[in-house]
Amino acid sequence: MKQNLLQNKLKEGQTVFGPFCKLQEPAIVEIAAHSGFDFVIIDMEHGPFSVESAQNMVRAAEANGITPVVRVTENSETLILRVLDIGVRCIQVPQVCTKADADKVVKAIKFFPKGERGMCRYVRAAEYTNIGPQDHFGKANDSVISIIHIEGMEGIENLPEIVKVDGIDVIFLGPYDLSQSCGVPGDVNNPKVVNAMKEAVEIAKEHGKAVGTFTESPEKAKMWRDIGVQYISYSVDVGLVMNTFKDITSKLKD
Repeated sequence: MKQNLLQNKLKEGQTVFGPFCKLQEPAIVEIAAHSGFDFVIIDMEHGPFSVESAQNMVRAAEANGITPVVRVTENSETLILRVLDIGVRCIQVPQVCTKADADKVVKAIKFFPKGERGMCRYVRAAEYTNIGPQDHFGKANDSVISIIHIEGMEGIENLPEIVKVDGIDVIFLGPYDLSQSCGVPGDVNNPKVVNAMKEAVEIAKEHGKAVGTFTESPEKAKMWRDIGVQYISYSVDVGLVMNTFKDITSKLKD
């Protein structure tokens, strides 16, 4: 079974960077890999991906040495299973607000005895049966990492219990949804949002959990890195393209 490179980097204490991807185009994954990013987040929640189109993005990632992460649309056992079966080993689950939500994630991601993931070896994750059942069912629990989104004050308040759940690897703090929950929608730099996130980082680190977040500037990325955030999602492919195009056209037409 292939190594989970992202998992290894996080365990080594490295800070990793990668964009969200909404474009259903494997070339964008290749470009991200060639540019030096560590991972890409294939966004099924806010992007137009099906499991089939996500699979082609995963293939492009693996072929180019960059880790594919998939953010599923919801905390759904069936959807998580389908994404795992296409060979994804980094699952990002939105809107986790309680310990019960986190338990549900682990139950869906892990095989027995840690969970109840549906068992099938005739899938890409097992190289279509090329990987034997003992390796596939026995080792997958240790090679798949779970990333859960804390996106509201309910999740922040319940974080001391959520971080105790065995099988949760990364606590991802979603600043935009959190800003809405704090009553300042879109103002991700508001002290209410930043202070809540800093508090969450401390709680997560105390319990040995890696922390992730989303940012849109190198300055903010470095700020969160220095605070202790390891898993940093840097912007979105469509936004990066838009900003680059606008910068170029403004200079051309000046």
